[in-house]
Amino acid sequence: MNDKVEPIRGTQGADIVGPRNPDVEKQNPDLLLPPETDHGGIPNLKFPFAMAHNRLEDGGWAREVTQREMGSLKELAIVNMRLPAGVVRELHWHKEAEWAYVLNGRVRFYLIDDQRQVLIEDLEPGDLWLAPAGFPHAIQGLEEGTEFVLIFNDGNFSENQTLLVTELFAHTPREVLAKNFGVPESTFDGIPSEEKYIFRMPVPGPIEDVRRELGAVNFTSKYVYRASQMKRNEFEGGATQVIDSKNFEVTNLAALIIDLEPGGMREIHWHPDSDEIQYYISGQARMTVFDAVNNARTFDYVAGDVGYVPKTLAHYIENTGDEPMRVINVFHQGVYKDVSLNNWLALTPPELVKGHLDIGQDFIDSLRKEYKTIVKS
Repeated sequence: MNDKVEPIRGTQGADIVGPRNPDVEKQNPDLLLPPETDHGGIPNLKFPFAMAHNRLEDGGWAREVTQREMGSLKELAIVNMRLPAGVVRELHWHKEAEWAYVLNGRVRFYLIDDQRQVLIEDLEPGDLWLAPAGFPHAIQGLEEGTEFVLIFNDGNFSENQTLLVTELFAHTPREVLAKNFGVPESTFDGIPSEEKYIFRMPVPGPIEDVRRELGAVNFTSKYVYRASQMKRNEFEGGATQVIDSKNFEVTNLAALIIDLEPGGMREIHWHPDSDEIQYYISGQARMTVFDAVNNARTFDYVAGDVGYVPKTLAHYIENTGDEPMRVINVFHQGVYKDVSLNNWLALTPPELVKGHLDIGQDFIDSLRKEYKTIVKS
């Protein structure tokens, strides 16, 4: 029995008689057989992490989706990283801001800011951190190990171009290092000749002991946010969490975490001033993106996929599976903003709406003036 879908709708299309990849087609039904409403040339807005190059290191790995992998990524890029127990992402800093979300396990995050404030915090799934551009930091897996995603505010970012402490030492003259630290040049005879990047170390001790060992320093926790303990905004069909500079003061990247029950949909909307990068954590979804002039394209997503929506383009996210769906949406601005199609029409004089859409009073009566966010089919 052939259960392959053919790209045929009525008199349009034809069957595929050449080679095909049924597994990929099954995950992307709206690309193989697009809705009749799709039109024009919206660029690709999907890239699976499963197709990203995986950089294997001593005890862990990292993979990224940047503008190189998906040309639509202008303002944002994403990295997925795995650090088993004790494994360290070495001391480093970036030219870009780093926003992070813990997916699994527990992780210790270390950061020093420009005021010589020290951050050492243990985070769990659902928690996040923000490392501003130029602030040195490190990441280490605790007993359970950890996996997380990192968002950077530049589509051309590459994890392979990080500023690393090992490389700084390797490429600074020994006499300069000796003068800088006030020690003999021989102190540096054993420093690495190249980056460590990801490497094994013992699981760190209890966080109180580590802090105590540093002595009387000024500790801070303002660069982490315990979203795992944050109350969700509940709707029929799902829930949301908004994390931006209104509740996470230091962040310059806003986030919307969406949970959708089967049949749930994040309503049609757009973001007026910020591109949006998406990371699908669970379930399956579809999204249509609309652009001028007369352009629309529909994409399907499963867990591990990256999506992207340029600023001002209308879209929705719909749970098309039979299990709960979760997606993280991160934005290039520090304050979350959106424009709701429902609200716009509800707050426009009814006669003007009917005149534009040639639509009846029943539709006008159905418009809700409250903010819906999520609707249930």
